Amino acid sequence: MTNAQTKGSGTGAALVIGGGLVFVGSLALFVVQLTGAFGLYSGPWSWSAALGPFTADVLLFTAFAMHHSVFARTGLKRALAAFLPSHYERTLYVWVSSLLFAAVTLWWQPVPGLAWQVAPPWSRILTVIQVAGGVLTLAAARRLDVLELSGLRQGLQLGGRPQGPLLSTGLYGVVRHPIYFGWVLLVWVTPVMTGTRLAFAVISTLYLAAAIPFEERSLRELFGARYDAYARKVRWKMVPGIY
Repeated sequence: MTNAQTKGSGTGAALVIGGGLVFVGSLALFVVQLTGAFGLYSGPWSWSAALGPFTADVLLFTAFAMHHSVFARTGLKRALAAFLPSHYERTLYVWVSSLLFAAVTLWWQPVPGLAWQVAPPWSRILTVIQVAGGVLTLAAARRLDVLELSGLRQGLQLGGRPQGPLLSTGLYGVVRHPIYFGWVLLVWVTPVMTGTRLAFAVISTLYLAAAIPFEERSLRELFGARYDAYARKVRWKMVPGIY
């Protein structure tokens, strides 16, 4: 291997590892904001006071969501292939997605109002459920392969994980998208639902609900009739008894 190749390989590995760190950091920042700034009371509710910041939050989250749609376009992937090795494609996605998500959480505009505030001991129960939602999200992601989600497996060329069977037991025997179910518990089951938290919960949940049909279309292309059989067996997509 030449010095130039070694240098290029080292730079590429640094970018891949950096992407993984930014990925984890953006999630940690979200937890900090959700438990901190998002929980601050921003004054009494009124349409006039809420409309401006809520509109800004919708636009902010839309910019993050559009990245998912635009990046998935085949035309863009072909354009990237002209100057970016395919094993770095996920790394680029992780960098952009993570930075956008960090921007969303940092620039999220406070929305006035207080939807509910639950006193002890019920507040402690809600907190336990909320924490369980976060653990559920991590557990479901771990079953899918965290190294692949963060781009480390592809970027460092650690070898592709053999495609396993369609997951249909455990968490995946309850809902078809347990990561999203965990997210719902995390953002909705809170003892203090400020207007800011409510805006984030509503906007992010609607985005996930809208994304599921597109994700399931890809899963049907991958697993074929097996996914149809799984969908018939596990009726609920994201929240048992609701959706």
